[in-house]
Amino acid sequence: MIQQFKDFVFNRENRGKITLWVVGCLILGYLVVGVGQFVVLGFPDNPPVEYTVQWDSPRTEELWNRACRDCHSNETVWPWYSYVAPTSMLVVYHVNEGRESLNVSTDDVGEASDVGSQIRKDKMPPEQYIWLHPTAQLTDAEKDELIMGLLTTFR
Repeated sequence: MIQQFKDFVFNRENRGKITLWVVGCLILGYLVVGVGQFVVLGFPDNPPVEYTVQWDSPRTEELWNRACRDCHSNETVWPWYSYVAPTSMLVVYHVNEGRESLNVSTDDVGEASDVGSQIRKDKMPPEQYIWLHPTAQLTDAEKDELIMGLLTTFR
């Protein structure tokens, strides 16, 4: 039985069949994951903005938009890969989690006071976000500016 399998796999005449079978399985798997994402997590979308933040300064707003807005507001800029499974599953999940913890597009910014410590501990923005959005990388001085601006804005 094992010898028959080896003979089939290593026979040059069967390479096309094997390649076609592998490609077919990959496409089928991709389609299953792609359809499953919309059932489990939903399609990337932005709910309506219910509240507009009155930022303490344009600089705070600029730093917020660079490093935080995509996950902590209803003004997410959805990149192309947020529509392609399986990466879309991760992106939608992370945005939903971010909005649950803090969403400045609603008038409930209950955990805004914790944001500064998350930024200081380098937990925000997350590394995987910075890999794909290099402008979100903040210097220590920019982190200090953002933290002070957020404290002033969300007193």
